[in-house]
Amino acid sequence: MKLKICGMKYQDNIEQVAALQPDYLGFIFYEDTPRHFDTKIPNISEHIKKVGVFVNEEISTVIEKVNEFNLDAVQLHGEESPYYCSILRSTKLFSNDTPIEIIKVFSIKDKFNFDILEAYENVCDFYLFDTKGKLPGGNGYRFDWSLLNNYPSSKPFFLSGGIGIDQVEDIKNFKASQASKYCYALDVNSKFEKEPGLKNTSVLREFINKLNNKKTMNYNVDDRGYYGEFGGAFIPEMLYPNVEELRQNYLKVMAEPDFQKEFDQLLKDYVGRPSPLYFAKRLSEKYNAKIYLKREDLNHTGAHKINNTIGQILMAKRLGKSRIIAETGAGQHGVATATVCALMGLECIVYMGEIDIARQAPNVARMKMLGATVVPALSGSRTLKDATNEAIRDWINNPVNTHYIIGSAIGPHPYPDMVTRFQAVISEEIKWQLKAHEGRENPDYVVACIGGGSNAAGTYYHYLHEPEVGIIAVEAAGLGVDSGESAATSVLGKEGIIHGCKTLLMQTNDGQITEPYSISAGLDYPGVGPMHAHLSKTGRAEFLSITDSDAMEAGLELSKLEGIIPAIETSHALAIFGQRTFKPDDVIVVSLSGRGDKDLQNYIDYFKI
Repeated sequence: MKLKICGMKYQDNIEQVAALQPDYLGFIFYEDTPRHFDTKIPNISEHIKKVGVFVNEEISTVIEKVNEFNLDAVQLHGEESPYYCSILRSTKLFSNDTPIEIIKVFSIKDKFNFDILEAYENVCDFYLFDTKGKLPGGNGYRFDWSLLNNYPSSKPFFLSGGIGIDQVEDIKNFKASQASKYCYALDVNSKFEKEPGLKNTSVLREFINKLNNKKTMNYNVDDRGYYGEFGGAFIPEMLYPNVEELRQNYLKVMAEPDFQKEFDQLLKDYVGRPSPLYFAKRLSEKYNAKIYLKREDLNHTGAHKINNTIGQILMAKRLGKSRIIAETGAGQHGVATATVCALMGLECIVYMGEIDIARQAPNVARMKMLGATVVPALSGSRTLKDATNEAIRDWINNPVNTHYIIGSAIGPHPYPDMVTRFQAVISEEIKWQLKAHEGRENPDYVVACIGGGSNAAGTYYHYLHEPEVGIIAVEAAGLGVDSGESAATSVLGKEGIIHGCKTLLMQTNDGQITEPYSISAGLDYPGVGPMHAHLSKTGRAEFLSITDSDAMEAGLELSKLEGIIPAIETSHALAIFGQRTFKPDDVIVVSLSGRGDKDLQNYIDYFKI
C-alpha cells in the first residue's frame, strides 16, 4: 500500500516529512480548519505527489490552486457532485496536458450505501473512505473497516480515519482480508501530530518502518533531544528555565508564517542568499571528478554563521530577550552575532579565547566596530572550549533577559537541532541548484569540515536519509592524530559530556578533557556535535582527519586554481582530494564554509609570503 500524509502546514516540517519519502503529501485549502495551508510548498522530491484538499470549493478556485502550487491531485472532501468532478476532470489544468488525479471522499459511520459510488465511477480516479465526524477530516476516529468487505467497485481507494502507530497490526490484518483487495493507499493525519499541521516525524518514521517490517536508522533528533545515544540537556538548575523555554517554543516559533517570512527575507536581502553553487573547473580537472563549491564564503560577514545568527536573533526577540551573548573561536560566529545585534539594536557580549583573539585579530576588530564587547577567556587552553565555558557562566548569572546564541550544532537540546534547522538552508539550496547544473538533486558526496559542526549539519541535513549520497566529514588532525596535538574527535574521542550534551569528547581515562590543537581556530575544539557523533558511531558518515600542513597546502591550491582564498577551516575539507580517489563522473559538493580574509596573516606566516 502507498502512503499519503495529509494536513501539512509548515515548511520545515514539510521537508522533514518529505525526507521519509511518502507517496503523497496533502495540503488542505479549506479555511475552517487549523491545518489550513497558506504558505509556499518547499522543494520536495518529484516522486512525491502533492494533493490539494478542498471542501465544496468553486471550481475556478480549485484550478487556480492547482496551477499555483503545481498540484498532482485534488481531493474533494465535501458534497461535490459527479457533474462537478467531471467538469474538473475535463478542464485543462497544466500546460503539458498532464491529467490531475481526482480523489473523491466518502465518509462512513456505522454503515454506508455503496450505491452512491456508481455515479462517480467514470469521473474520478480514486475514492477515499474516512470516518464521518463533525469536521470534514482530521477527526482522529476510525470507522469499522469490515464494512469494506461489501465494496462493490474495482476502483482503487484510500483508507483514512484515525490511523495511528497503534493500528499497525490492525492494518496488517486488514491487508490480509478481502476488504483490502482494492485498497491503494493509507491516508494518515491527526494521529501523528504534535499540534494541528505539525507532524511528529520520528513517530511517522517508526510507523513506516513497522508497516514495512524495517529497522532503519534515524539521523534526526528525537523528541527527547537525542541523536541515537548522543544529545540531551545536561545543564545547571539555574539554566533549566531558559533552556526549557526555548525547547517548548523553538519549533512553534520557527513554524510561524511571520517568522518564516522575516527569516527568508533577511536571508535574501541582508545575507545575500542563495549562495552560489560553483563548478570548480580547474580543481575538477586536476582531481578527475566533478567538484562543486557551495559558496557560503560569499554570505554577508563571510561565512555560514550568519544563517544561524539571523534565525536565533529573531527567536530571541520573540522570546522577549534584550541581551545577547555568544562564544567564538575563528571569530566568524562572533562577527555574525555582533552583526545581527547591531541590526536589531540589542546588547552583544562575545567571549573569545585569548589565543584566538591574537590569531584572529581582524575579526576582533570587526566585532568591536559593530558595537560588541569582546571578553577574553583566560583559563585553560584559552581557545574555543574556554570561551564557551565563560559564556555559560555569564548565562547562569543573567538567566532572565539573556539569550545565548550558540554558534555550532553543540550544546543542550534544543540547540543542536535548532542550529541545524537554521543552517539547513545550505542543503535545501544545493538540491535545486544541483538539479539546474546536473539534472539531479542528489550528489554522490557532500563534504564539510567539522569542529562543533554547524556548517556540516546544514550541508548534510537534506541528505541524511538519502543512502545514495555519501557524507564525508573532515576533522582537524593538527600535527597528526597520534602526535598529542590534534582535534580529531571521531578518532580520539570517547563518550562524555561537554557544554550541556552527551557526545564524543577528547578526554583522559579519568574523564578530564584533553586540550585540542589545530592551526584552525574554528576546528580547535575537543568535541563534536551530537548529530555528528551519531553519524560517526553508526557509520553513516565517513570521517577523515587532515593535518595542518595538508590543509594549508589545499588552501593555497584553491587560491591558485580557482582564485578563491578559503578559510583554513574549509581548507581541511578541500585537502581530502589529495588523499581520497573519486570516480570521473562522481559529483562532489564541498561546503566552502568561509573566506580566508580572517586567516590571511596565518597564510602569510606559514608560507613566508
